[in-house]
Amino acid sequence: MNYQIDRKAQEPAYLQLYRLLVRDIVNGSFPFGTKLPSKRIISSETGVSVITVEHAYTILAEEGYIEARQRSGFFVTYRGEDFLHAGPVEEESEEQEQPNAQSTRTENEFRFPFSVVTKTMRRVLLDYGERILVKSPNHGCTELRNELSRYLARSRGITVKPSQIIIGSGAEYLYGLIVQLLGTDRIYAIEKPSYRKIAEVYRTMGATVDELTMGGNGIVSSELARTGAEILHVTPFNSFPSGVSADISKKMKYLRWAKERNGVLIEDNYDSELTVSKKPEEPLFSMADGADVIYLNTFSGTIAPSVRIGYMILPESLLTLFHEKLGFYSCTVPIFEQYVLAELIKNGDFERHINRVRREKRQRATEENILGKM
Repeated sequence: MNYQIDRKAQEPAYLQLYRLLVRDIVNGSFPFGTKLPSKRIISSETGVSVITVEHAYTILAEEGYIEARQRSGFFVTYRGEDFLHAGPVEEESEEQEQPNAQSTRTENEFRFPFSVVTKTMRRVLLDYGERILVKSPNHGCTELRNELSRYLARSRGITVKPSQIIIGSGAEYLYGLIVQLLGTDRIYAIEKPSYRKIAEVYRTMGATVDELTMGGNGIVSSELARTGAEILHVTPFNSFPSGVSADISKKMKYLRWAKERNGVLIEDNYDSELTVSKKPEEPLFSMADGADVIYLNTFSGTIAPSVRIGYMILPESLLTLFHEKLGFYSCTVPIFEQYVLAELIKNGDFERHINRVRREKRQRATEENILGKM
């Protein structure tokens, strides 16, 4: 082991050490079951403090790479096959020609540790007992909606009641609910280009779709003025496939548009947790100031494509209408999966994963910037 810690670098020493250890764990230098060198040995060989080594080991343990065994030390628990890929999955040939954007918009190497998921599943089986056999409340279990409400408040600045959160099995299902809620007799404006399933679901449900041309920072203003739509579906954080992000002025235009037309904005914020920014951008929902905004997000990009759990947040102005028209619908997500996700959020595993991915993406962006200047 020959780790070089750059004391002049902007990145803290514990993160440098963490990355070096991750590299050697992933490439097999420290295979599954191997005992890592003690904190004092690494401290002596790298010249950093024992506290710095402990900090790096703590992050590795939180992210599922290693585990601490009482009076024995730290052992590698990482196995490549034990990590869920938040990236491309094999599909039938037709889907390979037109990849499923829900599973390809996140880079392949950002993985949620499978060992953490299985540990949480076992805990839910033990702690929740026969409650996992009970039918879920129609809008999702209370535990998950409570945890989402708290998570959104601290991470996104979105303050909502749990009763405003509706759980469903992925984005496509929620798109269908929105059409049933708002009606098929209205025009739905979407970005052009956009994730193809948005238009497909709306048209399949019988709605009229108007595609609005994208510019460098969102939908072109003249297109917003031209359309006769009353409902606007936008992906302001990272539009797919263009990669365009809406700046603050464009977001304000979207909100003014909704107010002037007495319309509804649908804010599809897929992948927004994985921003490289240390402070996530403010969502339209929290900027609404009287405009009706429906907020959508899923966990297929942040955990794995197989996790078919999404949620939408309704403004209070639409809650009564939703209960009257769609309150009879049963929740499409098994309650066991809801409990597992609630626990991942509650115990901090989900946010630790998000923070790790952000760190890695920031590091990569920094390295690419340096290489670009050479």
